[in-house]
Amino acid sequence: MKLTRYIVLFALCAICIPFSYADEGMWLFNNPPYKTLQDKYHFQPTAAWLEHLQKSSVRFNSGGSGSFVSADGLVMTNHHVGADCLQKISTKEKDYVKSGFEARSRSEEPKCVDLELNVLMGIEDVTTRVAGAVKSGMSTAEAEKARRAVINDIEKESRDKTGLRSNVITLYNGGQYHLYRYKRYTDVRLVFAPQKSIAFFGGDPDNFEYPRYDLDICFFRVYENDQAVHAEHFLKWSEAGAAEGDLIFVSGNPGRTERLDTVAHLEYQRDLLAPGALNLLRRHEVLLKNYSDRSSENARRAEDEFFGIQNSRKAYLGMLGGLQDPAIIDKKRAMEKTLRDAVNNDPKLRLAYGDAWDQVASTLKTLVKIRDEYNLIGYGPTKGAQAFNCELFDIAMTLVRLAQESPKPNAERLREFSEAGLDSLKLQLFSEAPIYDDLETVKLADSLGLMMEVMGADNELVKKVLAGKSPRDRAAELVRGTKVKDVAIRKQLAEGGLKAIDNSNDPMIDLAKLIDAPARRIRQTFEQQVDEPQRQAYGKIANARFAVYGSSVYPDATFTLRLAFGEAKGYVEAGQEIPWATRLGGTFEHAEAHENKDPFELPAIWKERKGKLDPSTPFNFVSTADIIGGNSGSPVVNREGELVGIIFDGNLQSLVLDYIYTDQEARAVAVHSAGILEALRKVYAADRLVGELTGKK
Repeated sequence: MKLTRYIVLFALCAICIPFSYADEGMWLFNNPPYKTLQDKYHFQPTAAWLEHLQKSSVRFNSGGSGSFVSADGLVMTNHHVGADCLQKISTKEKDYVKSGFEARSRSEEPKCVDLELNVLMGIEDVTTRVAGAVKSGMSTAEAEKARRAVINDIEKESRDKTGLRSNVITLYNGGQYHLYRYKRYTDVRLVFAPQKSIAFFGGDPDNFEYPRYDLDICFFRVYENDQAVHAEHFLKWSEAGAAEGDLIFVSGNPGRTERLDTVAHLEYQRDLLAPGALNLLRRHEVLLKNYSDRSSENARRAEDEFFGIQNSRKAYLGMLGGLQDPAIIDKKRAMEKTLRDAVNNDPKLRLAYGDAWDQVASTLKTLVKIRDEYNLIGYGPTKGAQAFNCELFDIAMTLVRLAQESPKPNAERLREFSEAGLDSLKLQLFSEAPIYDDLETVKLADSLGLMMEVMGADNELVKKVLAGKSPRDRAAELVRGTKVKDVAIRKQLAEGGLKAIDNSNDPMIDLAKLIDAPARRIRQTFEQQVDEPQRQAYGKIANARFAVYGSSVYPDATFTLRLAFGEAKGYVEAGQEIPWATRLGGTFEHAEAHENKDPFELPAIWKERKGKLDPSTPFNFVSTADIIGGNSGSPVVNREGELVGIIFDGNLQSLVLDYIYTDQEARAVAVHSAGILEALRKVYAADRLVGELTGKK
């Protein structure tokens, strides 16, 4: 991130005010930035405007965002968000990721095997009830148990009452808790996808770069009872799209930011977390590249995962670069000092919140001690154990824990097995998505090798896991011997409960049972000695911010629906003016500048129909909207609430937005609505789809 001395000094002068007139913020729909919008843009969104945008927006549980764009349940997202479905319904003979797809009628729309879409229907503040469950004098173990119990109960009560998916979301790192209620859709069918070579034109070299020339779109249709749903709320398509200087809004589900973290926490991420994640990503990238290079079919099987690894690696490089920039850390220190000084200068605030920063620092010392073991085997709700990078093991562990957790009262269960979340869990558990033995073996062997490297060959658990074999031989034995690849077997084990699990002699189930106890132990240590005390400390810091700054503080991203805003605007980089938009004609120039070689080779149909296109049509454009990973597929709308584009990336300078907002060079990158229509009409002749989007059937 290139921050000039002037910008840094300006920011430091303004730190006594948490947010000024910058286009900053991933705002809650129940607490939008009315004042900033009115003062800077003379615009005041109405309650009806916000509700319409909220209920037109869609969350892809596979990771990403989208929106309804017709009354007949048509949903648009990015190609790279839809690629999870595309890959799972592809075969060696029909590779929809590579070749694209268009359904000429609804009967031709294939169903995604395990895709769940969520539409946010309402938000309820349950902070008082959650916070009230943790009593003064409780140990952290008692507090963690009490908090988990009340959250599980709130979610179950809501689901039983409304029938909606219900999730209690932690905001401000523990300062508030809101109950989000979602309408779930699980019958989702593919309508249209372009070829990957134009959806991800420029490949990894152009990823997180700008200017860009990508048609990163994908269309699905949502069904219920085998009928396309009637969407009361959907976004009207703007054929003209955004213009330079326009106020635009982004409604999406940013994944995670760390802007409210303490400086000590950011330093931990800079020195340990981010470098460790990068090393692991590089290891996985090399592994998948070697596997993919062996055959075109291997490349197809690994394609979606390989893209995700490459994308994450580049993102982490940018994030680490931000953390390693002294200007950014110095600004964070100054902001923290301003808040702490305000707290310490008020006796009541000092008594209530003054020790919170030291409490966070203390949890990080504990985390450093347990992080290797927790990362390797701490099989938690995100299935992040590095020693078992294997879908078949994920399935086995889920079956083992489902059998153990289901007989317990709902309040006592692990969070991911609470009653309210079982429908979504079982959708994934019983997925018909293909699993490839050779890819599973390669990934598991590497993970077991990593376990041996980190924990040591003489570690008792390592010896039990490997059972006297090399990581490669043990992985092959486990994958070859397990039956949990069969969905019918999974259902039998799930229905049979603990008795079926105990009686099973499946080697992957046996491995999961072996790992379960130590994994629960290290997870419990993390939850009770790191996570819970951090929540309590950050809760204090959040309340301190509210006391000092009022309600003009937005929470960090949590993969829940947020509203961002900004201006369609270019920027200056290294003295060069970067235009706000690229044009369709520039796509062919970009290809020619790279000798039309992969990943700059356009699909044949684009070359054939080049003459039909208006080269001056806007294709991609940038704005100052505050976005991050998870916003992929988010609709971009104008003041009238019309769709003018779709977010698909940020530029390289935006990668620091995980930690701090800047609009000096950081930009959100979107596909322009006019460019989308021009391509659909003149390249793909997708008249049925265009008619549905424009209402001119």
